[in-house]
Amino acid sequence: MKTNIQFVQMPTSETMKIYVQERLDKLFKKYDWIIRADVFFKKENDPKGKGKICDVELSLPGPKIYATSNAEKFEMAFKETLNDLEKQLKKRKQEMKPYI
Repeated sequence: MKTNIQFVQMPTSETMKIYVQERLDKLFKKYDWIIRADVFFKKENDPKGKGKICDVELSLPGPKIYATSNAEKFEMAFKETLNDLEKQLKKRKQEMKPYI
């Protein structure tokens, strides 16, 4: 399983990379058919206080799964995005048919 973490137009954060990798590893253990994860962190000037954007795209058998969220902190944005992805993965798992 490959993980690609990118910080768009901002400095990279090793602690954030470690946090993301740990959370994704738990997800990969639960859903071992995930092939790859692309994570993008972006900063947006937002007068409302939010503006930390996290986009995650998962490659797996069938169409890719994508989720994004916008929060006050990157950790919160990633957590929301991961929750959305888990809902989509549960739904996809129910649709998968076992081949006998």
